[in-house]
Amino acid sequence: MRYIDPLVFGRKLLEIEKPSRYLGGEYGRLAKPSATLQAVIAFPDLYEIGMSNQALRILYNALNALPDVSCDRAFAPAPDFEALLRAEETPLYGLDSGIALGDADILMFTLGYELGGTELLTMLDLSHVPLHNEDRAQTDPIVIIGGPCTSNPLPYAQFADAFWLGEAEDGFFALAEKLRDMKQEGGRRDDLLEYLVSHPSVWSWKRRNEKKTRAIDADFATRPPSAAVFPIPNMKVIQHHGAVEIMRGCPNGCRFCHAGFWYRPMRQKTPNVIMQEAADFIKKGGYREISLSSLSTGDYQDIETLVDRLNAEYAPAHVSFQLPSLKVSTFSLPLLDKISAVRKSGLTFAVETPDAARQIALNKDVTLDAVVDVVLEARKHGWRGAKLYFMVGLSDDGDEAEKIVTFVKEAARRTRIHFNVNVGVFIPKPHTPFQWQRQLDEETARKRLDHIRASLKPLGHRVGVQNPFVSALEGVLSRGDERVGALIETAFKRGCRLDAWNEHIKTDVWRDILAENKALCDEILAEKDENTPLPWGGIDGGVGVSFLKKEWAKAAASEKTPPCEESCPHPCGVCGRESRIVKNVAVDHAEAEKGRLGQDVSQTSEATSLNKPSMKANSPTYRVVFTFSKQRQAVFYSHLDVVEIFSMALTRAGIPVKFSEGFNPLPRLEIAAPLSLGVAAEGELASIDTETFVDASAFLSAFNNQLPQGLCAVHAENVTIPFGAKKRSLASMVQGFTYKNGDTTDFVAPADEKSYRKSRGDSLFGLVRTGTRIACLTTS
Repeated sequence: MRYIDPLVFGRKLLEIEKPSRYLGGEYGRLAKPSATLQAVIAFPDLYEIGMSNQALRILYNALNALPDVSCDRAFAPAPDFEALLRAEETPLYGLDSGIALGDADILMFTLGYELGGTELLTMLDLSHVPLHNEDRAQTDPIVIIGGPCTSNPLPYAQFADAFWLGEAEDGFFALAEKLRDMKQEGGRRDDLLEYLVSHPSVWSWKRRNEKKTRAIDADFATRPPSAAVFPIPNMKVIQHHGAVEIMRGCPNGCRFCHAGFWYRPMRQKTPNVIMQEAADFIKKGGYREISLSSLSTGDYQDIETLVDRLNAEYAPAHVSFQLPSLKVSTFSLPLLDKISAVRKSGLTFAVETPDAARQIALNKDVTLDAVVDVVLEARKHGWRGAKLYFMVGLSDDGDEAEKIVTFVKEAARRTRIHFNVNVGVFIPKPHTPFQWQRQLDEETARKRLDHIRASLKPLGHRVGVQNPFVSALEGVLSRGDERVGALIETAFKRGCRLDAWNEHIKTDVWRDILAENKALCDEILAEKDENTPLPWGGIDGGVGVSFLKKEWAKAAASEKTPPCEESCPHPCGVCGRESRIVKNVAVDHAEAEKGRLGQDVSQTSEATSLNKPSMKANSPTYRVVFTFSKQRQAVFYSHLDVVEIFSMALTRAGIPVKFSEGFNPLPRLEIAAPLSLGVAAEGELASIDTETFVDASAFLSAFNNQLPQGLCAVHAENVTIPFGAKKRSLASMVQGFTYKNGDTTDFVAPADEKSYRKSRGDSLFGLVRTGTRIACLTTS
């Protein structure tokens, strides 16, 4: 097997935007290079998106927990790093071990967004894996695609050997163990693939006439805690917080929502499992912001009691909790107060359409009065803004845009605030009651979006609209058949990359491709006949087609369907096999579950208790001053990244950190002077204030155990500042720095440092800042 050390690129990494995306070395790496079965989970987008993806983290943590199975990680490169890989003739590699992706046994892509197709091909090409499954040899990895886009695998059929349908917990990990055993017994690629595609939840083009069934994790609500914590990113990612999945599926049956139907039925974890998983993200991960994740968090039974328990345990440690998916009907003033106990997050209302009849057609009920009432109450308690989300194309109503404008104007008049308005274009997705509806054409969508923006922006509202061409492209990719694969491949060969990013998508190239295939695209986006087979008809998502047709008819008649219940008067077909709705029982589970979990999870963990403030009045300031080194990967970490790495490491180490006051409390951590990217260090100076005295030697040991590769605390001293005494920052005492380059050592004053580094030019890489001299201490 080939293994790549990314540091082989040397100073060329300084020409790459955010080089830490490609260097690995994070705290909590789990891959095992010596394991029999070598898998890589490949995410077809940038590191900061992929490391925020819950499915990737579930797969990574669960597969690495299996004996003799390894799962590494890889992410799509930005164009600058792709160019470097090609110039250096270096294959794409895993971040944990450096394994070349083409040498893995299994290469797994999780595809959560249809516009990731060209990046999937880029990753295959950079890994020297043939793009088409029919061209692969025994030495190539088995390519598997999973994720919500597999609800219609046809557009990607020629690129993957197999598609996993549904939730990995329902059989995929057992399948990995079987493949490991087969390899140990001498099984070759073809043997493993033949067994793989025989699974009832694995679809493949070669066996496309076989009906395949979505895997549903029937034990989701009853499984012991299993937080997917690791690894911890070395840079800020898009969702830089712990994510505890409190509920899977959604009871509401919004007829346009693909996720709502694809992840049925609703299953709710018990509060004690959630408490333990939150503790893991805090204690093992170092996170101080935790998202309680689900499709509709407000529908979690007794959500307020759960948030009460979490706040009682962790608010004193400056840990905050976010509820990202709240319906207007589940907002309440007490709940708003609870989630803002430490930090206030934004308010978002998914209105979709302001038309009352059309809302009923969608199976929603978000009235203007309800939005206004919540915003008015929130304003009384410190909120100053809110976001409204709408869609155009939900109907052929020519007044759709003006109705949205009127809704926002009236809401603003009654609440006296300016809204952040976001408007998308509706895309009828597979396996939903709207799968037969035509998609709004680009020109009409653009006119409606332009009208909304032109009407609301002059009034002071912030208005963001989705690119209607991108919506049309997404519709083609999500609703098409195997012929769409040729469009994706053509776009890749013409240079399309990172199509989900406005700054990267080559709209002109894609527009040419769609124009060259206009008849096909028109066919895909047109209204469908209910009795004509759909491309995804061979996939059993669990919800019966007859139920979807009934819901489609009820949408046309503006009739509502009640939310899913355990005793359901309108069965959709997903319950009654091996899966069912599971609600949390709204009682305190601390005693009931003590035996099952093997511990009293209501008790404060050792690490989190250390982080609770002492509340002593007139106490002195306890400070630990320490030096640290930056080597290898760490020389490419930015100053702000190092601050965040240290902050999370302190939490994991259980150091009783002192926090700032105010809206967003932060650890009282100081690094004396930022260091340029590419410069190594041997004696950087930093300090942390603590609530209680922490012995310097104990600090050094605990802190170093929590740091990623390349960072190391070298020396630490205790400083106690009496109450009322003046506190000086480290930065204010810096007198200069010592730099070493080869046999040459230079002392540089702070005022001259910028010009000194500039004078080094291309020789900046390889420079070492060996120490910092301050008024009362010199480090080296």
